[in-house]
Amino acid sequence: MVKVTCKSRHLKAIKIGEIEAKWSANGQRILRYSMDFWHTELGLHKQISAPEIYLLEIKVGELLERWDKLTDEHHRKSRLAASKEACEAMTIEAGSRLAAISKILERTLSRNDRVDWDKLKDRSSYPGQMAYQMPKPSRKPIPEPILFEPTMSFWDTIFGRRSRKRAEALALHLEDMERWRKQTNESVIAHNIRVDEWRQAKEKFEAECRAKRDEFLAAQAAANAQIDQLAQDVRSGDPRAVIEHANLVLDASDYGGMFEKSYELDYQPTPAKILQIEYELPSIEAMPTVKTVRFSPSTGEMKETHLSEKEQKANFDSACYQICLRTLHELFEADEHGNLEAILFNGFSTSVNRATGKDTRSCIMSVLVRRADFEAIDLSRVDPKACFKSLRGVSASSLAALAPIAPVMEMNKQDKRFIDAKEVIANIDTATNLAAMDWSDFEHLIRELFEREFASRDGEVKITQSSSDGGVDAVAFDPDPITGGKIVIQAKRYTRTVGVSAVRDLFGTMQHEGASRGILISTADYGPDAHQFASGKPISLFSGSHLLHLLQKHGYNAKIDLQAARKELSLRTN
Repeated sequence: MVKVTCKSRHLKAIKIGEIEAKWSANGQRILRYSMDFWHTELGLHKQISAPEIYLLEIKVGELLERWDKLTDEHHRKSRLAASKEACEAMTIEAGSRLAAISKILERTLSRNDRVDWDKLKDRSSYPGQMAYQMPKPSRKPIPEPILFEPTMSFWDTIFGRRSRKRAEALALHLEDMERWRKQTNESVIAHNIRVDEWRQAKEKFEAECRAKRDEFLAAQAAANAQIDQLAQDVRSGDPRAVIEHANLVLDASDYGGMFEKSYELDYQPTPAKILQIEYELPSIEAMPTVKTVRFSPSTGEMKETHLSEKEQKANFDSACYQICLRTLHELFEADEHGNLEAILFNGFSTSVNRATGKDTRSCIMSVLVRRADFEAIDLSRVDPKACFKSLRGVSASSLAALAPIAPVMEMNKQDKRFIDAKEVIANIDTATNLAAMDWSDFEHLIRELFEREFASRDGEVKITQSSSDGGVDAVAFDPDPITGGKIVIQAKRYTRTVGVSAVRDLFGTMQHEGASRGILISTADYGPDAHQFASGKPISLFSGSHLLHLLQKHGYNAKIDLQAARKELSLRTN
């Protein structure tokens, strides 16, 4: 089950929804993952989405960091006393917010909008403990007995007792020495046992720490490698990568907390190279309206003065035209590899229909801009509305009227990843040699077979475009809440033993796809290195015998004759 780490200084004020999958229009595949976030103190709601979990986590981190800043500012305001000084500060802030509207476009012209891939990477050190904190056991030596000379009196000399007393003292000393040796030996043995136990505990602890560190570094390296791969895919013009690159550019666009950005993207590759955007414009109600805040000493209250309705509409129009131009500028500037020849911007607004009381979403501005035409404009000197109109943009005379218009082009939301199904399984019989089947027919056979396997759980299996998606032959969607999820299936009509490279490729594809499981199906057997690599990973290896058994389970019989297949396919038999 996929998880996203959420870090915030004000996590108690944030409600976090579950990770959800957004399906294609025909309900046959996961397009993006999304999570909803609510800030109970600030009354904010934001849905974050991305096609991959690691990118979703990056976006979540950026959102929570931004909300932390807003929360800190909210707390700061709350601490301000209801006084003249507080009112003056709020008046200055209100003026800044109003002034910021006129600088929406200006703010982006002084910054580089290109994606800094290195900044997206996690360079942090392993945060866990590595040193064993328990000190090594010590042993306090037992003092060695000392031989004391007996005290001799005058009478001992007279009566000749000196030798006897010396002998008695020596005998006692020898007894003490024997006792001391025994105690010391026992102490050393006990100490060595404690040291061995300490050393074993230390080695176990350090081994566990190294394993955790290695796991952290491996996950970190894998995530960073995915970012490198995304950068490479953008350079090569991969359509999915172009869309995700545009998402990163727009997500990095800072509007100073004026409103929450929301948009949907699609891309038409060669020859058009058109990026299509459906942008959710801020509502009029979300625009700042406070001009001044005054403190009344007699009542102890703060009194706000607001913009007139005319001024509010003018600010809304200005903001929307600037958002449109700013979005176009950021995307064209960030496109280092010539993936965008034109951009379609359709601006949508959601408002309450006064006749029905329900929310109504409609397009209120639309423009299709070619790169050459846009780059010929000096954005630092234009009037946003006049510039929009000169680019043949379509809108009502006043955007604030929220009058719906027909977009200059409709955004294409059709998912082209999966291809139409082909019925194959009904035509096989005991004479069918699976190892000699046509590649395409074999892939469709696997889709049909697993479609029947998942049918009892309302699962779905779709075959993909050949060799266009990193080696995925089919994607299964198993709705089982415990064992289900997204499953990558690769079909290999091999006549030789399958090596470890095919299993490695599947595992890499699983990580790229964000799949919970992977299934590799071959008409041949697998080598020991392939089984060893798959061990401990969510990978199932289906050999030819497994495939035949699964076919029999669903009422179909076929055969696998590798030698005959090699002859039929003009392959070597030795």
